[in-house]
Amino acid sequence: MSAFPEVKKAVQYEGPQSTNNLAFRFYNPDEKIEGKTMKDHLRFSAAYWHTMRAGGSDPFGGPTMFRPWEGKDTVANAQKRVKVFFEFLEKTQIPFYAFHDRDIAPEGDSLKESNENLDAVVKVLKEEQERTGIKLLWGTANLFGNPRYMHGAATSCNADAFAYAAAQVKKALEVTKELGGSGYTFWGGREGYQTLWNTDLKRELDHLGQFMRIAVDYAKEIGFKGQFYFEPKPKEPTKHQYDFDAAACINFLRTYGLEKHIKLNIETNHATLAGHTVEHELEFAASQGFLGSVDANTGDLLLGWDTDQFPTNVYETLKMMLILLKYGGFKTGGLNFDAKVRRESFEPLDLIYAHVGGMDTFALGLRIAADIRKGGEIARMVKERYSSWDSGIGLEIESGKATFKTLEKYVLKKGGIDANKSGRQELFENIINRYMFK
Repeated sequence: MSAFPEVKKAVQYEGPQSTNNLAFRFYNPDEKIEGKTMKDHLRFSAAYWHTMRAGGSDPFGGPTMFRPWEGKDTVANAQKRVKVFFEFLEKTQIPFYAFHDRDIAPEGDSLKESNENLDAVVKVLKEEQERTGIKLLWGTANLFGNPRYMHGAATSCNADAFAYAAAQVKKALEVTKELGGSGYTFWGGREGYQTLWNTDLKRELDHLGQFMRIAVDYAKEIGFKGQFYFEPKPKEPTKHQYDFDAAACINFLRTYGLEKHIKLNIETNHATLAGHTVEHELEFAASQGFLGSVDANTGDLLLGWDTDQFPTNVYETLKMMLILLKYGGFKTGGLNFDAKVRRESFEPLDLIYAHVGGMDTFALGLRIAADIRKGGEIARMVKERYSSWDSGIGLEIESGKATFKTLEKYVLKKGGIDANKSGRQELFENIINRYMFK
């Protein structure tokens, strides 16, 4: 029996004029843009935790979601849930998915029992992948939900918690490899602190670096060739997160010699919580060679927590796609909808509407981004703004030939500087609007 009876077959592309709410208006998977299909550009993924397990609880109320596939937290029910999930993926034409270990299988009374539960569910995941051709984008371990991780996992003051987390990640890496996952994400959760009064910050950071090195070593040992990702996450739930933003994560990876092994998984809502825009985080990560994957969602700027809403702002997706196209797109990662429907959107059909809308929003952003790049106006204007660096003293500085002495000599001889030119921010914005509203 279908969990989504209103959707008889896979959602199809019908074009911008369509008024069918169960059709794509902009996402045409096989259409080529800049020599690559939209499907390959966007590499959409659904998050198992929000799609299948979110119940609608918030700090002021219990679950509201009507989820006919939920029931007792047993292995048998977890296996049934997998089949519902793949029905959902097929009907939305989403080619990838991502999971935490504890989302897909219930935790047992011991690590041994938890691993056995996981194996039983992974067996069904593997069968469904083979049946449908849908792939695992990345896996990860839930190192934040159980009370054992109250002080963190890799950064816990309790060495036993570190050891348990390592054992849990070992298993998560094994099943990610078994399922052919193209990556594995370090999602910090509680890797941070509330007050320095009771915290040895350096020791905790050293432990986190050691934890990641052990994981990288074990991946080599078992032949897991997927890409590792580190996900920046500020403030929530810990006041001072060690993985605050892209700059902090990149600095951490370089400090502990992990820069060749781990890239970043950037989330829109996490960028907001860090006081940044997602395009800043993407551009910074990409410019440093660390852009790996994206958790596609958005946050409410009036609220100070991770609301994980579905993306509907085309300006935002346009900016994101311009950066992804600029740096050659995804190599292993993708756009993973780490997003949940609102508490009041409690019916299963709302999951379909939400993902279709998010996919169309990114597809339209991709279309406009490609159009802007083809027009070339923005690129030419940016190049002109930095033209003083393409010859003369600018080129000498960039090539590393200039010194303080030669620069002083240059300024003394010139007597001043050439007149500054306007940044023309408003003109840039006007041109973007012209492409937006053709």
